[in-house]
Formats: sequence, C-alpha cells, structure tokens
Amino acid sequence: MSRAPDDIELEGIELDLFVEAMRRRHGYDFGQYAPASLLRRVRQLAKRHGDGDGAISTLIHRVLHEPELLPQLLEGLSVPASDMFRDPSVFRALREQVLPQLATHPQITIWQAGCARGEEVYSLAILLEEAGLYERSQIFATDLSELMLEQAREGIYPLRAAQQWSRNYVAAGGSHSLADYCSARYGLLKLDRRLRRNVTFAQHNLVADEVFCEAQLVLCRNVLIYFSNPLQQRCLARFRDSLVRGGFLCLGLRERPGSSGAAADFTPVDANLRIYRRAAAAGPGP
Repeated sequence: MSRAPDDIELEGIELDLFVEAMRRRHGYDFGQYAPASLLRRVRQLAKRHGDGDGAISTLIHRVLHEPELLPQLLEGLSVPASDMFRDPSVFRALREQVLPQLATHPQITIWQAGCARGEEVYSLAILLEEAGLYERSQIFATDLSELMLEQAREGIYPLRAAQQWSRNYVAAGGSHSLADYCSARYGLLKLDRRLRRNVTFAQHNLVADEVFCEAQLVLCRNVLIYFSNPLQQRCLARFRDSLVRGGFLCLGLRERPGSSGAAADFTPVDANLRIYRRAAAAGPGP
C-alpha cells in the first residue's frame, strides 16, 4: 500500500531530527549516510526500541533521555552482515597476490575497518596462518558498535553457517579444513582462540575518528556503500593516509572508489575484485 505524501514528508523530518539528536546528544554524525539505507535501519530501531507503533518520533525521545540505549542504537545502525571468506575469489586473490607482497615486510599490520561480528577478521587470520605469516602480523579490527565487537571477540557463531563457510574456505584456496580452526557444540561454532592471538578489537568511528594505524593492508568491505559520495571520499583519504606507500586496499564487490579525489591515489591490482594499491606518489601519509 502506497504512503501518502504527507506521511513521507513527516517521516523525512523525523529522520532528520533523529540524526540531529544522535549528533548533539551523543556525538555520532549519521548525516552523510546514504538516506535510503539509514531510513531502513532507523525504522527497524523504532520498531524495536520505540513505543511499539514504529514511529521514529517515539525513538527520538529515548535517544535524548536514555543514554544507556546508545550501544543498541549503534548496533542497529552498523552493518552486521558478513560471512567467513565472503566472496571467496577475493580471499583467493589476497592469498595469491597480496600476501606474497606483504611477506617482504618484517612486520605486517592489517586494519580491518568495519569488522562487524568478526567473520572476515578470522578469515584473514587463517590466510596468514596458512601462509606462515601470522606470527609477525598484527590485525586491528575496528567497528562503530561495541556490542558487535564483543561478539567478534567471542568468535562464536550459529552452527548453521558452517557448511557454507566450509565451501567458501575451499573456494578461497584453503589448504586444510575449516574444521581445523573451530569446534562445534550445542548448535554453535566456536573459532579457535589461537586465531585471536594477534588480533586487537577496538571501537572506531570511520565518520569522525582519525587514522587508526599505519598498515600494509586495509580492508573495508561492504561499508562504503552505506555512505554518501563525499563521506566515501573522506574514508578513502583516511585509508590512503593509513597505508604505507605501495600498501593494499580491499573494498566490497559493490563498491567503486571512482577516479577523483582520494581515489586517484590508488591503482587497481584487480579492479573486478576491488583490490587496489596505494600509488608510490600518493598524497599525505608515510
């Protein structure tokens, strides 16, 4: 059933007020998120945390007067969907084209930005383990939501995902069995703690916070699609400034950095798989 124009206009005003409330009350600015995606997530939050009628206006009152709700709000506004070895061809390319280059560094630093619940972080750890590089590697895994980071630190996932993840692992060029890295019990899949030994999970806001670390590889997959173009360019500049010269950037398959602004400082390694390299003559950075 189509909605009346007045209802659509009112909801747009409510969304603007929600964004303003989050910015002024809590310091989180969602003003440059893609409007359609943001509206969908805020609607879901309103149904879950509003007064039951799903109106965004009822959620705004809680944003202003119940600061303890903030972790749940940030979780709902983050991007939770992921899998281990999601898009296996990307992880195969990282294994075959990027890791041999990283192996030339005495110490390897990787930044996984927008790590959500950690599936891709553990996938990276397995790649490094099988390449014999993990002992001299450090992965910094960051996300906006502390609740998601808590789940990532636990490394526990529904067992129903195991079969698909095993297929992804094999397609990504895995040389063993995914079962070698996890255990199953009570309907849950638990990743081996040894995969977390060189991982640091930390809260970081891509919109507002500065460069997180100096890295040879930055992964930020399926996050930028939820940002406006100006915010995408700001994030690309942050990734560029985080990377050593010649460092690698891996984006999601639906994300294109373009050719202007900060994107001009990257050259494609595999444009189809969205793997890029920071140009030697790129702008600010190490």
